[in-house]
Amino acid sequence: MIADLLPDAVASAWRRDDTEPVTLFPEEAAAVARAVPKRQREFATVRLCARLALRRLGLPETPLAPGARGEPRWPQGVAGSMTHCAGYRAAALARTGDVLSLGIDAEPAAPLPEGVLDGVSLPGERGHLDALAARTPAVPWDRLLFSAKESVFKTWYPLTRRELDFDEASVAFEPAPDPKDHTDPRDHTDRTDHTGTFTAQLLVPGPVTGGVRRDHFTGRWLVREGLVLTAIVLTR
Repeated sequence: MIADLLPDAVASAWRRDDTEPVTLFPEEAAAVARAVPKRQREFATVRLCARLALRRLGLPETPLAPGARGEPRWPQGVAGSMTHCAGYRAAALARTGDVLSLGIDAEPAAPLPEGVLDGVSLPGERGHLDALAARTPAVPWDRLLFSAKESVFKTWYPLTRRELDFDEASVAFEPAPDPKDHTDPRDHTDRTDHTGTFTAQLLVPGPVTGGVRRDHFTGRWLVREGLVLTAIVLTR
């Protein structure tokens, strides 16, 4: 599913569960040696996805141990991002000759827990979400905002090596005009895809790439099969 949000230069892979056996490199295994089994399985499956994406780029498999902040350390010449949530794991990678940085995120398509939205949003964003919800209540807009900001951070961090707080970017969504309907007339389950784009305006000085300071990121989003997916790709 994540491939639907990505350009051709980006290779991706995803899995719905952790049933596929994965042998970790020693450096990877050491990173989760003390983690609970659930975390170990997620960690292994998302690295399986990353290896498949590396293969699609024509690159060899390599250890993908986490860095100081938990971010994956990609091979030289590769930009990438990973995500995992209940029922979904994915990785997306590209050569840095094509892509400067990218960020993907997946979340369950359910409202955020009570009280979380105030901590991850700005007042203007909350008004924006209210207006969107009045038009399209089937989309969990608060969860979509959270996911978009996760993708913003994952794109930002490799370029700056600095933290970015939730209140340091303001996100606005633009839904696509006609959602694609997958509903079977014999099935009363809503199978409509909701999709669109978003813009994240950085409220702090953005990264400088190619001699140009970037003050905003643009991305794409999708709600499908019980999931919220977001992606940002900064191409050259």
